[in-house]
Amino acid sequence: MYITENGRDEAIISGKILLKDSDRIDYYARHLEMVREAVSVGANVKGFFVWSLLDNFELSSGYTVRSGLVYVDYNDGGKRYLKKLAHCFRKFLHHKINN
Repeated sequence: MYITENGRDEAIISGKILLKDSDRIDYYARHLEMVREAVSVGANVKGFFVWSLLDNFELSSGYTVRSGLVYVDYNDGGKRYLKKLAHCFRKFLHHKINN
């Protein structure tokens, strides 16, 4: 089983850059724990894919919500900034690979 495009967005609040996306961190922590539990009872999970790597244009919301691990600043030439969630995933994957 592959879990694809799992995630949720965060609304842009008054143009504020959301790099500390704590609600999304909690969302993914709970979902990954459920995946771990499913694997422990026999689910054959081969992959879990985050929605999405970069902030992008969402058809129903334009650029008013952000869903990426990386914040894209469309007002400054597309500069990219890692969100806290990206750092959490890095730490999670590093731990899983090295243990």
